[in-house]
Amino acid sequence: MNGRTVLERFPAGGPRGSWPAEEFAHARRLEGLPAEVVMDLATDMFLVIVRSGDSAADATA
Repeated sequence: MNGRTVLERFPAGGPRGSWPAEEFAHARRLEGLPAEVVMDLATDMFLVIVRSGDSAADATA
């Protein structure tokens, strides 16, 4: 297990000037989840994740 929960996936080739993964992660942080954006190079996707060691991660599992 990699110690993270993937909340959402976004294609890397989004419209210019648009950051949907960052916007989604920001909205989750406003809800109290320690969401962050990482890049999955194998699939060319941005993933919004919560690491398992974080206290709010249990709420998403």
